[in-house]
Amino acid sequence: MDYLNLKALVASVVYSLLGIIILVIAFVVIEKIAPENLWKKIVDEQNMALAIMAAGFMLAVAIIIGFASHG
Repeated sequence: MDYLNLKALVASVVYSLLGIIILVIAFVVIEKIAPENLWKKIVDEQNMALAIMAAGFMLAVAIIIGFASHG
């Protein structure tokens, strides 16, 4: 069972959870900095351009977090 390395599995789970937490915190910070409520605009007013911008931001932060935690 060399392919099932417990240390690597635990590290992967910890880094995944840490990355998700950092991503959520980054989105909350951007939400607070923005002049208007982004979530309300996306959900209530169905602003597609703002939704695409938020998705791009989350992808960019996720890539940065992934490379930072991978080494």
